[in-house]
Amino acid sequence: MHTSSGGRTLPRTALAMGPAAAAAVFTPDAVEALGRVCDLVPPPALHDLGTERARAVLRDVEVLVTGWGCPVLDATVLEAAPRLRAVVHSAGSVRHHVTRACWDRGLDVSSAAAANALPVAEYTVAMILLSGKRVLERARDHRVARRRDDWLGTPRDVGNFRRTVGILSASLVGRRVIELLRPYDLRVLLHDPYVTAEEAAALGVRAVELDELFARSDVVSVHTPLLPATRGLVGRQLIAAMRQDAVLVNTARGAVVNQEALTEAVTAGRIRAVLDVTDPEVLPPDHPLWDCDGALITPHLAGSQGNEWARLAELAVGEVARWAAGDGFAHPVRHERLAYLA
Repeated sequence: MHTSSGGRTLPRTALAMGPAAAAAVFTPDAVEALGRVCDLVPPPALHDLGTERARAVLRDVEVLVTGWGCPVLDATVLEAAPRLRAVVHSAGSVRHHVTRACWDRGLDVSSAAAANALPVAEYTVAMILLSGKRVLERARDHRVARRRDDWLGTPRDVGNFRRTVGILSASLVGRRVIELLRPYDLRVLLHDPYVTAEEAAALGVRAVELDELFARSDVVSVHTPLLPATRGLVGRQLIAAMRQDAVLVNTARGAVVNQEALTEAVTAGRIRAVLDVTDPEVLPPDHPLWDCDGALITPHLAGSQGNEWARLAELAVGEVARWAAGDGFAHPVRHERLAYLA
């Protein structure tokens, strides 16, 4: 057992995640910072909870700091961890490892989804603005032409002055996008069945029905979590309702969008798409969108990467410190809200 400078006993804590995630997120500096706020089991992180070492650690552990690649915390694991009281997840969704058994025990659960939402929102805003100026297409044309552009001949539908942006879902990411768009001269619409018109107005946006969002927006940005009710939500009818040359940005999950209908609309040149996610996650090598000028496909890079992993570690350290002090989590995951979260 370790104690804090104030004489308080610090909770026995262990890292539980895949080796690659542990190396990326919990650098030596991050491990040192975590060790200052808890009684930390020295790395390596647990990635197989059935080993002799894991069973020995689980006997005493009170907090698990989890990450990508964390083993499932099922009833068998919990039986081996009788003192476990909290899970601090250093990534977004907890669906893949926090099971019903965890909720039945009454574990406190925290997630770094809010920290991971920021880079996704930054990517989204960048793509909204770049698509408004048609930067990628015009850069491609400029590389081919290699001469002065007739800037006074620019079509009047190019630019970001009072364009209409539609946000699909006021999720953590959706709300950060709305926040980051405030300085720009844009009209922002929102569709979220759980957000009232008054709540939308407080966010500085206008609440509209789903079909209106797609029909009126120059850019539709998808931030809906993939749930049974949202699979294929952006279907053929909604895609057909989009304006000529409108842009669909998807940083959520590929399966929220009907991939076939989207492909048909983009390859026909009717709309454009910025896709950080697709369905399947990596399109087949011969998929027509790879060679389509109207599609920008990125390799699921919008979320935390590189130096942004430090933000996840900092949030996790802060959550462990709060919990150890008896202050509760700043970013709790509530079981009753799980049905609406990614």
